[in-house]
Amino acid sequence: MKASESASNFNILVHRILHTKAAIAGFFILGILVSMTVYAFIAVPLESFSQWNDPGFWIDYPKSAAPSWVNSLFPEANLPSHMIFGPSDAKTHNSTFGGIPTNSFLFNIDFPYNSFPTDFIIDYCLRYGNIPPVIQVDVTRPDGESFMIYNSPLPSSEISSSEGTSSLTEYCSRIFSTDETIRDNLQTYTGLFDYSPDLSSPQKMIFSKLDEEEVLKGNYLFNITYYLFGAEDKVENTKVILGGKVYGLMGTDDLRRDLSIGIFWGAPVALFVGLTAAISSVIIGMLYGLLAGYKGGRYDEALMRVNDLVISLPTFVFLIILSITIGSSIYLITLFLVIFGWSGIARVARSLALQIKNLQYVEASKLMGEKDIRIILRHILPQLLPLTFASIALAVPAAILAEATLSFIGLGDPSIPTWGSILHDANTASAAARGLWWWILPPGIMIAAAGVSFALIGSAIESVTNPRGSSAQSKVRFT
Repeated sequence: MKASESASNFNILVHRILHTKAAIAGFFILGILVSMTVYAFIAVPLESFSQWNDPGFWIDYPKSAAPSWVNSLFPEANLPSHMIFGPSDAKTHNSTFGGIPTNSFLFNIDFPYNSFPTDFIIDYCLRYGNIPPVIQVDVTRPDGESFMIYNSPLPSSEISSSEGTSSLTEYCSRIFSTDETIRDNLQTYTGLFDYSPDLSSPQKMIFSKLDEEEVLKGNYLFNITYYLFGAEDKVENTKVILGGKVYGLMGTDDLRRDLSIGIFWGAPVALFVGLTAAISSVIIGMLYGLLAGYKGGRYDEALMRVNDLVISLPTFVFLIILSITIGSSIYLITLFLVIFGWSGIARVARSLALQIKNLQYVEASKLMGEKDIRIILRHILPQLLPLTFASIALAVPAAILAEATLSFIGLGDPSIPTWGSILHDANTASAAARGLWWWILPPGIMIAAAGVSFALIGSAIESVTNPRGSSAQSKVRFT
């Protein structure tokens, strides 16, 4: 067959595949996954990938917040949004108190929501000398009541002198609403309320009415004052964070992680595992089966006994054992999937090689003295390319699902975000029982979408190249 005829037939085949409804749907979903991958590398900070399991990285995010668009769907709920106020949002005021210089940051916060904030955090950073500054936090409510909720000195500094100069200590910390000092200070204001406020949730007491446990809407003034005892003392940063119940595109989890970031980073991980494991497994299995079928005799017998041994192993059990004993990095998991995934396609390739090697053009090549490897690669393998592409497409969902299953049971790579690991964390935290649907549905939908996209593409290729089909035989086995 001439090269031009082969190219023409290939183009016709591709045209037919691309015009099937299954392929159109599959490539559309795959395009979404690829777009998410590109967006993750371009727009999502790479640090969020490496720091996915570092709680300190996500401390400024809200805890277990629903997606922000929930307020658009249910405006009557009017859930509080997550709010972060930095130094640029504050009015600063420098003064003295009993001869002591003070630096005040006043944050005017409008709170019009129907629910209480989940918590609040005061974030600060100072440089000071041998006498530690004192920080005081006062909150003035819309009804005019003012609560002094925090007052404490910072840790003592360690001053080192060198040639008559001294270094300043830089200290950064956070004050959480759960701080015991805040609870103790609020205890003195409980007499103002007609009911017994819940001191275990200081944000509720601060943001509630005096006569009933409902949200007091209006403007709140957070006044953060620093008492500075050294001429070189300086406030570097001050922030007020009100924990909201809605945040971002897909909400957050119990560790305050932005789930949209995990979903976006999960796309390149899933495509890497699925494509790498599927392509490697199919190539290995295809070449292995072709060699066994073409050589025949003792070679075929020996190679297929090894194949029978691999295919009879309880794959998922071995994946669990290997993940526990050797390691669970994403690269090792992909390698394990390749090791156990080639045996199914090897059988199919062998049976086809047994048929093709007896064709006249193959026999003619043998008589002309061509080497076996050349005959396999030049005359037999091209006949199996449609099957190869179909097998790869059908193998990708199996690889993605296998990795997601390992991650779901806690044996995935703990250092990176994957859809399976997100579901694992949701299951551990009883997200379903608590109604945190945004923690469960998006990763589950993404796993299903990734599998469906390649399954549709593989089905389209197989239906065009082999109308009678044998999809069950051409799948690569991972489980």
